[in-house]
Amino acid sequence: MNLGKVFAENNLYLAIAESLTAGLVTADFASTPGASNYLLGGIICYQNSIKIHQLGVDAELIAGHGPVDPVVAVQLAQGVRSRFARDCAIPAEQVVGLSTTGVAGPDAVGDKPVGLVYLGISSARGDRAIELQLAGSRSEIRLATVASAKAAIADEILLLLG
Repeated sequence: MNLGKVFAENNLYLAIAESLTAGLVTADFASTPGASNYLLGGIICYQNSIKIHQLGVDAELIAGHGPVDPVVAVQLAQGVRSRFARDCAIPAEQVVGLSTTGVAGPDAVGDKPVGLVYLGISSARGDRAIELQLAGSRSEIRLATVASAKAAIADEILLLLG
């Protein structure tokens, strides 16, 4: 499926918040011709303060559960979707928000093992988190997250369009 073509033909847009992948997902989408027709942009939110102050993630949630959490992933996707829709004067129903958060290693973070990843998706269909358990080096986990994020967006678009 040519995601860019499907987004553009259906007047849909994509906004991305990246922690774990630090811009890799946005760069991957932007590498295809015509990306400017649907890709609104991305925010790299590596630090918790950016998650909280720029994207509206609940500070108490992060304090209690850390940034690698399914609810954090959903709040990131909701935040980037609403912010970019507002800033670009596009109805939120036309914007899909995507987020990544996780542990790429080499060490676990507290009780969160290396390879634990959450994708967040926010769209007119609703909001959800997808949990992934990935293996490999730091680089391999981050690249596998990019591929998984693209697959999740393709699934979401198919569901949105019925």
